[in-house]
Amino acid sequence: MQAMSAGQSPPRFSAAQTRPWRVRRVTRGRASKDLADLLAVEEPLELRVAGRALAVVMRTPGHDADLAAGFLLSESVVRSADDILDIMQCRTPQTRAEEGNVIEVVPARSVRVNFAKLTRHVFSATSCGLCGKATIASVAQQFPPLRRPWRASAALLRALPARLAVEQPVFRATGGLHAAALFDPAGALLVAREDVGRHNAVDKVLGHALRSGWLPLRRHILMVSGRVSFEVMQKALAACVPVIAGVSAPTSLAAEFARANGQTLVGFLRADRLNVYAGRLAAKGG
Repeated sequence: MQAMSAGQSPPRFSAAQTRPWRVRRVTRGRASKDLADLLAVEEPLELRVAGRALAVVMRTPGHDADLAAGFLLSESVVRSADDILDIMQCRTPQTRAEEGNVIEVVPARSVRVNFAKLTRHVFSATSCGLCGKATIASVAQQFPPLRRPWRASAALLRALPARLAVEQPVFRATGGLHAAALFDPAGALLVAREDVGRHNAVDKVLGHALRSGWLPLRRHILMVSGRVSFEVMQKALAACVPVIAGVSAPTSLAAEFARANGQTLVGFLRADRLNVYAGRLAAKGG
């Protein structure tokens, strides 16, 4: 794995990720005025596997192949880069995106996709109303808990928010995107992605790791720019990530999931403090 060097210039974003918009600024005690602004783009991506439509994901265009790979990893369709023969982007006449809003994944011949089971799982993972223990048990059948998980120190974790902030150019321009990043055991940034959906950002990061042949990620840290939900924890477990950190709070189900599966879950991560909701930190490093 190759980490991004500290001397690299801040990342830039493509025109497909933002859209110019005129807004009216209204300030108390002052006359309103029209201003030029940028909005983060949100467009649908149709994901097809072996020629069949599988899902439609609302996302920010860019790194769509990583998004598709990460989505299929978290849904237990693929487990490694060898399970994917090709990922092709398809242009559509009505799209404004540079690369198109339909993506086709060609799985390896050894991959068997149970479309009926997958459709039910995707639906239930988002809105079925199952109780927490039932949901955790159903996911545990797909991804086993981590055994003897690697731990990060508090000092290492507290250095990460500043490193992620540098990798959020679209957020700085629009204020409207989430971000996720993967760090190695020394805290070096390996990959960062932005998206209108926090789950999409995680899929893009983990999909990049899968396509790069990095899995399993047993000595890595996944960081997200917002709250940590159950779905984020599930996706991290699919890639065997032991430490998950967010700048905001985790949900109760995320904390329960982390505790049940041997993951360390950190919330409200700042340069001077953090909260540990599940698991433990490394003894060395304050």
